[in-house]
Amino acid sequence: MTTLTLNLNPTLILDDEQFISICNHNQNFNFERNHKGELIIMSPTGSETGQKNWSIAGQLWAWNNRYKLGIGFDSSTGFKLPNGAIRSPDVSWIKLERWEKLTPEERRKFAAICPDFVIELLSVNDEIEETRKKMTEYLENGLNLGWLIDPQSKTVEVYQANQSVITLNNPQTLYGENILPDFVLDLTDILTD
Repeated sequence: MTTLTLNLNPTLILDDEQFISICNHNQNFNFERNHKGELIIMSPTGSETGQKNWSIAGQLWAWNNRYKLGIGFDSSTGFKLPNGAIRSPDVSWIKLERWEKLTPEERRKFAAICPDFVIELLSVNDEIEETRKKMTEYLENGLNLGWLIDPQSKTVEVYQANQSVITLNNPQTLYGENILPDFVLDLTDILTD
């Protein structure tokens, strides 16, 4: 299944309030908005992908709970990127000092901030090229480190600011570099069938 992008009208741009209203009135659907204002309808993940997301988020949560360097988010969290897109990475994290600069009101909405770190876990319904474009969009909007994990091909694409994308074949672990010091993601259960 492919991601469906609904172009409501070339001259109609969904502002934040309209987008929030659509989300609130259609809570059984997951939406994103691209930088052009087009509504993207996301299908839910399958159970296996959901379990892998849970494992990834749990590992990041445990690390963050120990070091308390930032704030982590799950796949239902939307962020308004500087280019106007509203995106929901599968897992994301923001440095504490950046998060604390946001007002309580800004935090309640789709925070106007690009996460420092994101993970996109490719499900069988995702198109790799669309997800790569999304990862590039994160980089263009301030991302420092991102991992695109593809369990089917057992590869991970590493996206870092000001660097070329690196593809890893069947890695057992990933390291958080200087963005997430001492964070190690165990991929044993993520890249298995």
